[in-house]
Amino acid sequence: MQTGATRVHDTIGAITRHIRTNALAPGDRLPSEAFFSDNLKVSRTVVREAFRSLAALRLIDLSAGRRATVARVDHGAMSAIIEHGVHTDQISVHQIYDVRRTIETRTAALAALHRTDAQAERIVGLAQAMARDIDTPPAVMEHDLAMHIAIAEAARNPVFAMIVGAFEGVTRETWPIGWRSRTSRKEQLVMIDLHIALAEAIATGDPARAAELMAEHFDVSVRALIAAGIA
Repeated sequence: MQTGATRVHDTIGAITRHIRTNALAPGDRLPSEAFFSDNLKVSRTVVREAFRSLAALRLIDLSAGRRATVARVDHGAMSAIIEHGVHTDQISVHQIYDVRRTIETRTAALAALHRTDAQAERIVGLAQAMARDIDTPPAVMEHDLAMHIAIAEAARNPVFAMIVGAFEGVTRETWPIGWRSRTSRKEQLVMIDLHIALAEAIATGDPARAAELMAEHFDVSVRALIAAGIA
């Protein structure tokens, strides 16, 4: 005999199969709750719970009074898992930075190869904005985060952009700690100058140099976190 949880699980599978077999794209509407209830022989309560689960996973969008639609892929669900892992001591900050270093050295190289002129201009502009706003750390952080996303997007692989975006929540918690550990203007400038050099390597189309600088940036960042006592 099926339990309620099993029925919901099976209904989730049926809805996702419907999306695939009907080649539904982001923004396309799904059939109604009544349609799935009738075709799957389950209650509308089960279908509603399945819809809510899919919405929590960012696979569909739910709006009051409107038909559910296929969602555009984003990093929300992955971000929640990563943050949960950190806050419950299942993932360490250093493990996250190790993964980021591996992934983002690749995004930097690919961005140097594939970026458009507009993307290169934005990446350089964000690095320069970090230098301009050096006396306003929250602004520096926003430029820094935006630059890493811009580099991932310029790599022309949406999976990279999604993964890098998923780390943003944890980075927002660790970035101020790392910044405060850089107690001298010289140390702050080292971090910012690395970003400027990285942006210029991407803009000039030098993948090897871009990857090298991104790796160095993460090495410097990890040393700053260690100095701040982050394990």
